[in-house]
Amino acid sequence: MNAQRWHGHATKSAVVVGCTALALTVTGTPAQAHSARDVARQTLPAGDGWAAYGTGTTGGAAADAEHVHTVTTWAEFRAALETGGTAPKIIKVKGTIDAVSEGCDAFAAPGYDFDAYLAAYAPEVWGLDTDLSAEPADSPEGLRRASAAAQDTAIKVNVPSNTTIIGVGRNAGIKGASLQIKAVDNVIIRNLAFESPVDCFPQWDPTDGSKGNWNSEYDTAVVYGSTHVWLDHNTFTDGSHPDSAAPTHFGMLYQQHDGELDVVRGSNYVTASWNVFTEHDKTILIGNSDSESTAVGDRGKLKVTFHHNLFSKLVERAPRVRFGQVDSYNNHFVADASYSYSFGIGKESQLVAQHNAFTLPAGVSAAKTLKKWSEAPVTADGNYVNGRPVDLIAVHNAEIPAETLRPGAGWTPTLRTRVDPAKAVPGIVTGRAGAGKIC
Repeated sequence: MNAQRWHGHATKSAVVVGCTALALTVTGTPAQAHSARDVARQTLPAGDGWAAYGTGTTGGAAADAEHVHTVTTWAEFRAALETGGTAPKIIKVKGTIDAVSEGCDAFAAPGYDFDAYLAAYAPEVWGLDTDLSAEPADSPEGLRRASAAAQDTAIKVNVPSNTTIIGVGRNAGIKGASLQIKAVDNVIIRNLAFESPVDCFPQWDPTDGSKGNWNSEYDTAVVYGSTHVWLDHNTFTDGSHPDSAAPTHFGMLYQQHDGELDVVRGSNYVTASWNVFTEHDKTILIGNSDSESTAVGDRGKLKVTFHHNLFSKLVERAPRVRFGQVDSYNNHFVADASYSYSFGIGKESQLVAQHNAFTLPAGVSAAKTLKKWSEAPVTADGNYVNGRPVDLIAVHNAEIPAETLRPGAGWTPTLRTRVDPAKAVPGIVTGRAGAGKIC
């Protein structure tokens, strides 16, 4: 594991297996010694991915006692986020807190009835040529909109600048919430098991595709127009509400999930390390539209590092990239029968994917690890598939010539700490990634 970089003089050090912290005897100031003992005050190590660029990422490490909170309920968590403005703060989450503990019915507007919604907008009744945007407030769609607005207010929370949110111990988590890291700087989120929010009121769009589609809201975490964000040792999962258990309506999956982590709208300098992303469809989006670069300044931004993450039983977007210089190294990708692709190469992206490991089931080709959405260069070397080195670009181009990829992303990552051999990555990452693995 990578050593935390310390100010002062360490007279003794020993790596603790499975932990990101080091056991140190530190000489120096009392504040430095306090930081060494308190994992909640740890900062991103120097050089550890894009979030280390410039001022680095310290979160709430400098918080005074008044701005350190331990929370056990959703109400306490919301209150802690809203207290103290942008003064450095640490929020310690103890146990699992649930943003939707009263269930979806608690958000339903008076008169909302899902059976009435299905009856009104069935394709054989409504057709597939007109969307529902003009439906009045007292219609089934109008009542759905009102219900969705109530859920939106209840489960979204804004994370302020200079904040650390960290789980206490091995069993801390947040269910059903959407963390909005929006227009802020300097945020750390660590050691939490996130169960993806379930959209209680997805919208039917008859005009989406040739058959219509259900569209849902709520990313588990979204980094929106923000800088210097470190997400470390978290677990992101659909938990008790997997897509495999979802019904179909109008012949289409009743989709109640959006992304697990999105980095969008001119965000910059993000590091995601030692996380687990599992059992999800559209997992991570870097840049949310081909057409938004000029308006929100995506060009030259969206710089994100992924390292030592476990991507397990996912369908796609690990990540899908537009515009950004994204560095993905030492990650382990474990696919199952639902696998579509890992890396999505989108508009003006400059993805570097090196020293990763892929575990693919029989019948799934390494050519599927890359997916071309737009013409953009990509670097993908030093990767292993099922324990053997594979040139992912060469395999992709040979098997999918209609989507030929151009090698050479045009830049070389320098913000890396330890780089492990790709062949060793499955053992290293499986044992150490995810919530409950730091100390």
